[in-house]
Amino acid sequence: MATVQLMLKQRSLIKPAFFVCDIQERFRSAIYGFPALVQTSKRMIEFARLLKVPVIATEQNPRALGSTVEELDLAKLGDLHAGTFPKTKFSMVIPEVQSKLQELGAQSIVIFGIESHVCVFQTVLELLEAGYSVHVVADAVSSCNKEEVPLALASLRQAGAVITTSESLAFQLMGDANSPNFKEFSAIVKAEKQHISSSLRELVGEASGSSPKSSL
Repeated sequence: MATVQLMLKQRSLIKPAFFVCDIQERFRSAIYGFPALVQTSKRMIEFARLLKVPVIATEQNPRALGSTVEELDLAKLGDLHAGTFPKTKFSMVIPEVQSKLQELGAQSIVIFGIESHVCVFQTVLELLEAGYSVHVVADAVSSCNKEEVPLALASLRQAGAVITTSESLAFQLMGDANSPNFKEFSAIVKAEKQHISSSLRELVGEASGSSPKSSL
């Protein structure tokens, strides 16, 4: 019974925050499936705006690696953009981010970005150790070498993270078709259907099967 309760706690999305991990300009030509990753990340930012989820971003050594890609346009989030923080540590769990999490009262973290086996990997492990419920968006993480990705995700799942997809997580956050903003939510999902399918194929792989169509 205790094991079931722990699993349910790990999968919960109570007081979530989104982590955007180092999606920067200099990685554009180096990361496998970068355009698909950016497209999914843009959609996650839209869901954050619609569902009022705060977003924290980091940039790895931005002097050398550039700023967050302009496509994400975090400024449009207004107050929901809880900050973009430079770092040299591979993990996003730096003092500024820790302070912001405490300020927000976040209990669940949704992470996407790069690289899956380095910065994302180390961030998730630190967050799990700190007691957060952590969800990794599989169709919005990647690495320079695509072979690193499934190994990293398998290790993170074993460590206690929830490996999910952008659409699955968005519906989990929405929770109820009677929500007042469901119509706008549904419109985003429908408009992005082709991108959702192509990103799943490229970043998650054919082994996961086709993404089922949602009845909206």
